[in-house]
Amino acid sequence: MLDTFPQTARTTANRHLDRVGYDAATARAVLDEAYHCHLGFVVDGEPRVLPTLHVRIGDTVYVHGSTGSRPLLAARSPAGLPVCLAVTLLDGLVLARSQFHHSANYRSVVVHGNARLVTDEAAKRDVLTALVEKVGRGRAAQTRPPNRRELAETAVLALPLAEVSVKARAGAPVDEPDDYALDNWAGVVPLRLAPGAPEPDAGVTAPTPDYLRPAASPWLVAEPMHGARVVLEPLELSHVDGLLGATADPQVWRWLAAPAPASAEDMRGYVIEALRERTRGTRVPWVQRDARTGEVAGTTSFYQVDEVNRSVTVGHTIIGCRWWGTGLNTEAKLLLLRRAFDGLGAVRVVWRTDLGNERSQAALERIGAQREGVLRASTRLPDGTLRDAVQYAMTAPDWPAAQHRLVALLHRSSIA
Repeated sequence: MLDTFPQTARTTANRHLDRVGYDAATARAVLDEAYHCHLGFVVDGEPRVLPTLHVRIGDTVYVHGSTGSRPLLAARSPAGLPVCLAVTLLDGLVLARSQFHHSANYRSVVVHGNARLVTDEAAKRDVLTALVEKVGRGRAAQTRPPNRRELAETAVLALPLAEVSVKARAGAPVDEPDDYALDNWAGVVPLRLAPGAPEPDAGVTAPTPDYLRPAASPWLVAEPMHGARVVLEPLELSHVDGLLGATADPQVWRWLAAPAPASAEDMRGYVIEALRERTRGTRVPWVQRDARTGEVAGTTSFYQVDEVNRSVTVGHTIIGCRWWGTGLNTEAKLLLLRRAFDGLGAVRVVWRTDLGNERSQAALERIGAQREGVLRASTRLPDGTLRDAVQYAMTAPDWPAAQHRLVALLHRSSIA
């Protein structure tokens, strides 16, 4: 038996009949993917539209609001409040050769019915928990539930999925036959709702929960790593103050393309940009902590991540002067190389450093990275000049000997 909603007078379309359907699974999927809806109703003969959040549980969609609002008060009647709920997901802009045939690709659901107030306290709590869980699975367990006063101030409406229609458009523009000869650009501009980098509130030190991180390839995950000298953990805005204190010496930034932050706000901007690159999938940033004291010592990243060719570049590395020569950065290299070669199956790891940064070049050669050449005028520095960069690389066959060399270096430094 097909799982469809019955067609009624209110759910029957008058035009574009090919775009309308009544498939229940499709309707549920659209309602679940969308975070917000628009609830239409009439109060005292006047139309109203309430934009609000919703959640679907089974074949009922729930919306919330204030107990003092007039529509929610009207929903107390035994018959409930006649409403029309609409959800739309915009998937693309359709640009045709003619203005008349411009359109949009979308998926939408319209629900008609009588919404009733949820009065049972346990049922209301279950709905509000489901609403919080829709933001992030696991969120309800990490937040304070509403107290009795807050619960009393919140109203929840229940709307059964009985009269439901689904409307959707997908694909290319459809022009008049004669218009296909026009020399006008035509096509689709895809649109996607995508989360940005989470930005913690002031004073928040807890790490960003996993459920707020977009699902990503293991190559794009800043997996926490622990050593005797250094701990690598995902970079967060809560590390701003620690990074500012650790890297305040201008020597730290001498060979870097980024200017030295002069304030916490500057460092915050630096970290925000790193997190944006993480969201775009172009960078995997870690913060480096001193494993013995817990202090923030610096940061480092994978970037130019090429999963197809199994290659990563290590860079954006900043280490406070206090930790130079302590083995902390050497052990960080060891952890990053283990992550790349053993964890991800990389075949190539790359580094680039300023041609004048002889200290960095010597460190790379000491661990067995091979110098491949000079990239002339490859990076613009804060003063506007272009730097020449030296490129080093290590391949999978080089890794066993390099790992042995790194372990020996760390052993010698611990004896010293």
